[in-house]
Amino acid sequence: MDYKKTNAPTSTVTRNMADFVTETGNVYESVSIIGKRANQIAAEMKEELQKKLNEFSSTTDNLEEQFENHEQIEISRYYERLPKPTLIAAQEFIDGKVHFRDPSKEVEDED
Repeated sequence: MDYKKTNAPTSTVTRNMADFVTETGNVYESVSIIGKRANQIAAEMKEELQKKLNEFSSTTDNLEEQFENHEQIEISRYYERLPKPTLIAAQEFIDGKVHFRDPSKEVEDED
């Protein structure tokens, strides 16, 4: 996923709770969905960051040879400036980009 193109805010925003109820009919279910999506996004971001930082890792573990790599610092700063996973997930939910299903409701519909 390209987190650079998200329109999520970078800081905390007050949201209207009615926006979260429209999709599921229940605020708590919506928050649960957003939380699960935020965990997915955080895992993706962490994996992507680790891949980029592993390019700079050295095979020697000598403390005297440690030096600052400006490219590595810039990559870390880029990820620090991105919106937090919860803000991205909340924006995706409001925009209708999160697809979810409730297996317990599917069983009730079949009966």
